[in-house]
Amino acid sequence: MINVGVLGYGTVGSGVVEIIQTNHDIIAKRVGTEVQMKYVLDLRDFPGDPVEKILVHDFEVIKNDPDVQIVVETMGGLHPAYEFVKASLEAGKSVCTSNKALVAAFGPELLQIAAENHVNFMFEASVGGGIPIIRPLKTSLAPDEIEEISGILNGTTNYILTEMTEKGSVFDDVLKDAQDKGYAEKDPTADVEGYDTCRKIAILTSLAYGKQLDFEDIYTEGITKITDRDICYARKLKAKIKIFGSSKKVGNQVSAMVAPKLITAEHPLYSVDGVFNAILVKGNMVGDVMFYGQGAGKLATASAVVSDVMDCARHQGINIDTLWEPEKLDLVPVDDVKNRFFVRVSGTPLENEAKVAAAFGKVTAVDAGYPDEYGFVTDDMTERAFAEAAERLGNVLGKIRFDS
Repeated sequence: MINVGVLGYGTVGSGVVEIIQTNHDIIAKRVGTEVQMKYVLDLRDFPGDPVEKILVHDFEVIKNDPDVQIVVETMGGLHPAYEFVKASLEAGKSVCTSNKALVAAFGPELLQIAAENHVNFMFEASVGGGIPIIRPLKTSLAPDEIEEISGILNGTTNYILTEMTEKGSVFDDVLKDAQDKGYAEKDPTADVEGYDTCRKIAILTSLAYGKQLDFEDIYTEGITKITDRDICYARKLKAKIKIFGSSKKVGNQVSAMVAPKLITAEHPLYSVDGVFNAILVKGNMVGDVMFYGQGAGKLATASAVVSDVMDCARHQGINIDTLWEPEKLDLVPVDDVKNRFFVRVSGTPLENEAKVAAAFGKVTAVDAGYPDEYGFVTDDMTERAFAEAAERLGNVLGKIRFDS
């Protein structure tokens, strides 16, 4: 029998308990032994909830019980999650987590501690919710050199951009709607500023290349500056605006970025709308592989956590090696990254055409019917060259990278 302790009885934690209890027989059959909940840790009480019988308020109870083989961390945040996970691994207990902040910040260290103690640290649910992506990167795509990863990794921002595209709504109105529907947190900063996506692409890139990519080092833009006018220009270009987390191998370096991009119908992720997520991985042998599904939600995310619990249960006393060294990846300086840009500038086309050509060279004009501004798409240019040209021009209203 395998005994599990869950840290945190919130949305995901309660989902883990529900799945293990509801699918008890299926899980036992597939693991080869019974998996049962022994403890749930939470500061709160839950009167009338069946979890009352196994509820504890002190982490030491779980850490010091030798009958608990697996700990599930669904508390979120860095502290005390880090301390609890580290102590659990050092006590010889495998840990499964959905905590992307924890994995992005301390992944290599916690994997090393797990290896030293012949247990496992697993985090399938930290990226993509219920979408399997961590395990396929480690196993199914192991023979390949990963050339590129690109993903719509946040359901909240994808929902907001989809609503703006399909209904012509403005950002603030759609954000409030997303909060009312439970798609966005009361404080949506991590989603709309791109930080959530940034942590996820940092984890995927670190796993793909076996070295640490600190999320703080990734250039990150959110969607708060996307306007209804941007959406209209996108329609003229027969494109949609999506926020991507992406990384690409460039020689012996890696280029990584989080930013909104314009994509056309030829792009594999063009039709990924609403709260759905999708991740495109390009291997040097397998080619393009896409992972698609619900990137968040109680049972979708909890299902990914329980899949890790089952894997740990099958590998009691055996560490499953994960290549993720603390040595940092060599990043391409963001100034040297090349992109095409869609740009909006204030003033009429007549006032701007000559000045834009002088600053940016050859461009393609885009007319969305606004007499007080001029829109255009540049040729490929570096981020540094764009910034210099925009400064010379002086009247840039906004830019969006064009992934064509």
